[in-house]
Amino acid sequence: MSKKKERNKILIAEDEEPMLNALKDAFESMKFDVFGARNGEEGLRIALKEHPQVILIDILMPKMDGMTMLKKIREDQWGKDVPVIILTNLSDVEKIAEAVDGRVCDYLIKTDCSIENIVKKVKKIIHLVK
Repeated sequence: MSKKKERNKILIAEDEEPMLNALKDAFESMKFDVFGARNGEEGLRIALKEHPQVILIDILMPKMDGMTMLKKIREDQWGKDVPVIILTNLSDVEKIAEAVDGRVCDYLIKTDCSIENIVKKVKKIIHLVK
């Protein structure tokens, strides 16, 4: 019997429903298993349970902000090295510096980035495209 190829898993922690749904649709159409979280607490719980290959995190979220979520993920043995992309509307220099300290792969400003570009960046990170 042939072994079923495991699908790539992505977690999107985003409290803005239209953005979350657009990203989910885009990644599901690329055959990703997509986990969505509308706040940082939910995102952290899903991340530590599902161990996605990539995590997209919004900074401003209810219950737990994205930077706190990132910090807590990095405290976990699995989470130390998981690729994370910050996806936010904040172009604050301090937040960018904080994200860099959290070893993120990229810091994307939502208004400057299309869904297609986000998908390309994620695919590149998990080596689906070169």
